[in-house]
Amino acid sequence: MPEYAELLKGYQRFREHTYPRQRARFEETAMEGQHPKLMVIGCSDSRVDPAQIFDVDPGDIFVVRNVAALVPPFETTPGLHGVSAAVEFAVQMLEVKQIVVMGHGRCGGCKAALTQDFSSAAPGEGGFVANWINLLSGVREPVARKYGTSGRKAEMAMEFAAIRQSLANLRTFPWLAEKEQAGDLKLRGAHFSIYEGVLYSLDEETGEFLPED
Repeated sequence: MPEYAELLKGYQRFREHTYPRQRARFEETAMEGQHPKLMVIGCSDSRVDPAQIFDVDPGDIFVVRNVAALVPPFETTPGLHGVSAAVEFAVQMLEVKQIVVMGHGRCGGCKAALTQDFSSAAPGEGGFVANWINLLSGVREPVARKYGTSGRKAEMAMEFAAIRQSLANLRTFPWLAEKEQAGDLKLRGAHFSIYEGVLYSLDEETGEFLPED
């Protein structure tokens, strides 16, 4: 199978070109540890790598990615809370100064939440996806009523709603909310248009997503 062989070709390019250029940075962060000032919560989609979009150096951003860039609300029930663990580590241990929730255009997770295509699927056939994107069930209904459940306008509205919901869920973490209220932490929403290659940032006062220059 050729897929891993292709990855290794990329690794060879990294070793020949990128690593020599960034060697001092790698050595510094290896010896002194990571001290990123910003966390990005992004989607697992293969087209929206935050490090590539923001063109950052190793150690600059702390990243967690999952289907549709979702954050669950704060809860202490038994379970495996991967996103919550990443948020906790970034905020409490790394003491990041900003968190960016970055959704994107043509998001399959948001589309599935809107259409509910996997709502009755078994685990392994879409059931895990359905359970995860059920985090958007509350914001889906207003979008579906206004725009329907198909077409680019409806999908984009769902993508924007997902970002807003994840920001709201972040604010349910008590120690995170305290830092935000004290001015020690800033939350931001962003949406990357794959087709345009443009980043849109959320203006929380107006609720609009505006393109960055």
